[in-house]
Amino acid sequence: MDLNVSDALRGFTRRYVDLWQQETGRAPGSESLFGVASPCAQSSSDDQVFWLPQPFTPQSTLDNVERALDLQLRPEAHAFYTTQFAGDMTARFLDHDFTLVQVWSEEDFLRLQENLIGHLITQKRLKLSPTLFLATTDSELMLISLCNLSGEVVLEQFGSKKRTILSSSLAEFLTMSSPAIF
Repeated sequence: MDLNVSDALRGFTRRYVDLWQQETGRAPGSESLFGVASPCAQSSSDDQVFWLPQPFTPQSTLDNVERALDLQLRPEAHAFYTTQFAGDMTARFLDHDFTLVQVWSEEDFLRLQENLIGHLITQKRLKLSPTLFLATTDSELMLISLCNLSGEVVLEQFGSKKRTILSSSLAEFLTMSSPAIF
């Protein structure tokens, strides 16, 4: 299952990079990551960094998150966050536009783990089943997440039980998502 998620993520990333190169003649660019060190950074302009994905090199997993909450995370979550360093990527799944969260650097991976812990603690406090966020949407209250119980990808309203199943698996979700430049 890990391999499928890693392969699906690398495939999505290739499609995203190809789209950027077709549309702009350059590697993907990010204004929000400009000036932040990363193994992905290839070049920069006055206000944008251009990046290409790089293999995730640390011998790290989400074990810190598991230990902090005494919770075993799905293998798909480990694979999703430890396959590559990349910039966040915009995409569309059915009629949902979103930004896929990625790990930019080793320092960013530490921040990501802290944010996942905070997200899971909030869910535990509210007696919600655990999810791991995968993507943001235009709405600050809506996230695309991996259900840690079922492995389904869901659109969830933060802090509530309102969840809509988008896909039966993360690999399928990544394969069916279309890269987009917004």
